[in-house]
Amino acid sequence: MANLWKMSQHGTKKRKLDRSTEDYMYFDSYSDVTIHEEMIADTVRTNTYRMGIFKNSKSIEGKVVLDVGAGTGVLSLFCAQAGARKVYAVEASSIADQAVRIVKLNQMEDTIEVIKATLETIELAEQVDVIVSEWMGYALLHESMLNSVIFARDKWLKPGGLILPSRADLYIAPINDLVVEGRLNFWSTVKAQYGVDMSCMTDFARKCIMNKDITVNPVTVEDVLSHPCKFAELDLNTVTLEQVRDVRGVFSCQCFGSSSIHAFCVWFTVTFPSEEKALVLSTSPFKPETHWKQAVLYLDDAVDVMQDTKVEGEISLYPSEENTRHICIHVDYSIGEQKKHSKTFSIPDQYLEVK
Repeated sequence: MANLWKMSQHGTKKRKLDRSTEDYMYFDSYSDVTIHEEMIADTVRTNTYRMGIFKNSKSIEGKVVLDVGAGTGVLSLFCAQAGARKVYAVEASSIADQAVRIVKLNQMEDTIEVIKATLETIELAEQVDVIVSEWMGYALLHESMLNSVIFARDKWLKPGGLILPSRADLYIAPINDLVVEGRLNFWSTVKAQYGVDMSCMTDFARKCIMNKDITVNPVTVEDVLSHPCKFAELDLNTVTLEQVRDVRGVFSCQCFGSSSIHAFCVWFTVTFPSEEKALVLSTSPFKPETHWKQAVLYLDDAVDVMQDTKVEGEISLYPSEENTRHICIHVDYSIGEQKKHSKTFSIPDQYLEVK
């Protein structure tokens, strides 16, 4: 579950938001049709959830399911189709009103109960056998919805109950960005075109483009400069709120060939358990594109590399001080023989609502 944002202005002091304001902004962003259209239209996402639920139908049939952050209710409907006896579809935003209509349209109102409230404030009549949720944000942890899944697990899930998906993994790799390279080189071509030398703009352009924002863009396979390096794994059956406040890991990889590193690319997978082969929803640049795309973290300057140049470091993901639903990423890294560099990235905090 991810939303789009508007680029923030640099250099302005950000005010820390209280939790109620954070929650209002978050839930309000899901009141418009656009984000739900984007998520449902993401066939990789929606079909994988559908298959993941149906592959676990033996654990769902005749059982009670809690859908955390139900949105339009599509996952609740999948669970009902898989034979659930009862589904509690919890959704705090006004899209819950549409979920009620969708449930009724599909004649599932006897099975699915839509609860318009925050997960942390509800009371259920019973413990649940299964929790399903599409909680993932950009770079996995943006929006902090995993916190609600953990809360639901600890309060409402029966011992030995099922969580769908049950595991999440985070990956990183260095990338080349020919678009950025072209934009930076552009200023050196102006003189030949117009007779005016604007090459001094290159440094300014670099600071503007290779900034501290977490940029969400699709990355092509050809731009990835090493094998993926997994740096963190979250088991949703055991992970704690304290652990998700600081998800960190180390990485080490070797470059494929001669190129320039402009950025690091971060992505995630989530896994649905199965009696047969586990089902994986991947946001990797090596797999079909999803609405999550990839999180791109630009270096201050491009670094030239050769075959087998080592890239290593440590990465940590944690909530922003200004808005705890927003994510920050800190990377300490070294490339080849260069000294270690550090850079902290954050999500631009104004959302873009496409009407």
